[in-house]
Amino acid sequence: MPRVTEAKVLIVATDGFEESELFGPREILQQAGAEVVLASPGRAPIQATVHDDPGKTIRPDMILDDVREDDFDALVLPGGVRNPDQLRMNARAVQIVRDFVASGKPVAAICHGPWLLVEADVVRGKTVTSWPSIRTDLRNAGADVVDKPAAVDGNLITSRNPDDVAAFTHALMEMLENVQAPAPA
Repeated sequence: MPRVTEAKVLIVATDGFEESELFGPREILQQAGAEVVLASPGRAPIQATVHDDPGKTIRPDMILDDVREDDFDALVLPGGVRNPDQLRMNARAVQIVRDFVASGKPVAAICHGPWLLVEADVVRGKTVTSWPSIRTDLRNAGADVVDKPAAVDGNLITSRNPDDVAAFTHALMEMLENVQAPAPA
């Protein structure tokens, strides 16, 4: 894995993402020197929420169809309720998650973001955390669910809510600095 200062991190989101769960990690990673790229199903600006209220908008850098896992060092999946609920119905978004998990690269999902991990069927036997309302979904998908700011298992990093953005992002940065990707088969 590259150092954070050399890392290229992909964030996948659409309308309804929790504002602090996209902008928070994005800002921390950029301040550390990482290049951060936002991908979404379309090119139109996407709308954040702050809990249930409208938040800021941001224009994606690219569309999901153009994402190549090989071009990135890590994946971030913000929460919000509508964002991951829409993305888990998007076959390309789910395939991106599967590709990143299979690659051994860090995959970080916060709040409701782990819904995408469930849909990609990558949590079986993993220790994860999330927003309380989706923990049953994670358990039903075979995960061991814990309640802590950041759970790290293999290349998965999960977190509970906006209050955990710093712990979540620092766990990702630590993984980028310290974990080696598996050798090609």
